[in-house]
Amino acid sequence: MNKRASWIFRSSAGRIILAVMVLSLMATACAPAAAPATSAPPAAATAPASTSPATIKVGAVIPLTGRYAAGGEQVKNGYELAVDAINKAGGVAVGGTKIPLQLITLDDESDPTKTVQQLETLNSNDQVVAYLGGFGSDLHAAAAGIAEKNKIPYLGVAFALQKVHDQGFKYLFSPFPKSPALATATFDMLDSLSPKPSKIVVFAEKTDWGDELNKLWTAEANKRGYTIETQQYAPGSKDFSQIVQAAKDAGDDVVLALPNPPDGLAIAKQMKELDYNPKAAVFIRAADGLSWSDNLKQDGNFFMNMPGWNPAMKFPGVADLVQAHQAKYGKAAQATTGPAYAAVQILADAITRAGSLDHDKIRDAIAATDMMTVEGPVKFNPDGTGQVITVINQWQDGKQVLVWPADQAVGKIAYPATPWAQR
Repeated sequence: MNKRASWIFRSSAGRIILAVMVLSLMATACAPAAAPATSAPPAAATAPASTSPATIKVGAVIPLTGRYAAGGEQVKNGYELAVDAINKAGGVAVGGTKIPLQLITLDDESDPTKTVQQLETLNSNDQVVAYLGGFGSDLHAAAAGIAEKNKIPYLGVAFALQKVHDQGFKYLFSPFPKSPALATATFDMLDSLSPKPSKIVVFAEKTDWGDELNKLWTAEANKRGYTIETQQYAPGSKDFSQIVQAAKDAGDDVVLALPNPPDGLAIAKQMKELDYNPKAAVFIRAADGLSWSDNLKQDGNFFMNMPGWNPAMKFPGVADLVQAHQAKYGKAAQATTGPAYAAVQILADAITRAGSLDHDKIRDAIAATDMMTVEGPVKFNPDGTGQVITVINQWQDGKQVLVWPADQAVGKIAYPATPWAQR
């Protein structure tokens, strides 16, 4: 027995302490086992909550200012409305737990250099699970390489440049018609017109996309027996009179172009000033937004565009999108809003199927997409291009009317276009 134990045993105080200790031990041994507390679940039960984030962060770099601002607004609205709808339903299911989406939007000012900078910011500061793109092929082309470097899935709409997809990017996906589909649809539509036009001019923007689509349009025209010529211009030009006058002198029936919005407005105005009256005009990109009609009024009628969507399309969820857009923004949903909304639908579905917020698992789930969206059924090809419907809208009485393809059309193509002097 050590000295401390000997003291406890000999002293009166020690004997009392020893007695209490013995009685305490006896009481503990005889007491029934305590029931587990109901207010605190076992550690294993709380583990999912502690590992699940409060939100799923998704980064969007969009041109909210600059030359693409009008299109960027449409894309932004589509993303926001889709996120609102998903969160209203509880969020995205990940492993049995629903987590709300958090959309982080940054402005690249329509500048590809700033697109890159903003994507890097979203990766380093916000650690987003996926990127959503903006508006304009040059901005998406700059973004695709950054998404690949950071190994973050990238969903982009409002860009048709096929060339980006030919570079073997693994993380790039675009549920949007590409240049080959646009060229084919253009001439399928022209073939349906009566009397069929014969002479076509391409106002070709001196950019990668301008060159790509010009070559595809030319190949289709030659294959189908049209006469076609090209008039080139530099984006940002102020004077388009030379190319317009050349097309007028040649008697070209149809104008095909893909100008940015400021250039497109300027070309249309100079076509009127020079009294050049083609029977049909397809202005991809420039004629997508409400700013086209707001600026040109009746002069904006008869122009056609190919923005990937129309609010009259006959697919589930379109009516709800249209109603929500009017309620939130006080105006009608526009052409590129639908594909943007669909991009978020695709991402949410992929995250759920992946059951994870891991970039590679989400990427693989996007690649395996086979679902219905507000722009119709969507699948992806191995190069990330989307198997989607290509639509053509035409401005009629200040509104975009869906005129192609026939199974989706709600109106007929107004052809030939009414001359400027009679509008």
